[in-house]
Amino acid sequence: MHICKPFRVRYCETDKMGIVYHGNYYPWFEIGRTEYLRDLGLTYKAMEEQGILLPLIENHCKYRIPAVYDDEIFVRTTVKELTVARVVFSYQLYKLEEDGVLLAEGETAHAFTNTSNRPVNIRKLAPELFDKLKSCMEKAEG
Repeated sequence: MHICKPFRVRYCETDKMGIVYHGNYYPWFEIGRTEYLRDLGLTYKAMEEQGILLPLIENHCKYRIPAVYDDEIFVRTTVKELTVARVVFSYQLYKLEEDGVLLAEGETAHAFTNTSNRPVNIRKLAPELFDKLKSCMEKAEG
């Protein structure tokens, strides 16, 4: 599990009602995922330099309580599923000021591909990456 540092909802992320536009939750998921990988010693840049891409193949978000302008929020990220062909990340967005009120939760699924967008077996291509992700998933389960 990884918890990213808190950040504030910007005015440009809200709609006319002052509520965060639903599409803005996915970039926040990306913040959680990117920082999660970075804490493992992995970056998208380094993976791409190795010829490994993580295209999005599925996403989902359940909105519980609206986030509004200037809320301070944080993202908790975990690896939910891992195979040699794909990884599923799980996210929970919390409002910091109110004892961690759950605002939304969701998932993104990503395929492991090469730079030609062909599926790859990540355990064979980058065993250290597979092992790190698997270890984190097992810790979250246990």
